[in-house]
Amino acid sequence: MSIHESYDLVFKALAHRVRRQILDDLKDQPLTTGALCTHFPDIDRCTVMQHLKQLEGAGLIIAERRGRERWNHLNAMPIQDIHDRWIGPHAAAASAQLARFKQRVEAD
Repeated sequence: MSIHESYDLVFKALAHRVRRQILDDLKDQPLTTGALCTHFPDIDRCTVMQHLKQLEGAGLIIAERRGRERWNHLNAMPIQDIHDRWIGPHAAAASAQLARFKQRVEAD
């Protein structure tokens, strides 16, 4: 799989609010699939598991089996990769433009 295809999977996974909420829920600690399902009372377990499958396919979570339980761990590296590739450089460029604008305004 190319790096562009990997980025596409991450962006597609992040496109849905439920999947973003799942990632937020996993930010502080791994959770079982059952615990995650309780966070979404309006969604059935099968739908939550489909969201988890898409997140896992994008490399955003790592699932670990412990007996009958499935523990879901956040893998923030794909998000960091996107930040390093797009967000960081674009934010730096925008900040530099604002700094130049500020200098011109203050010089007048």
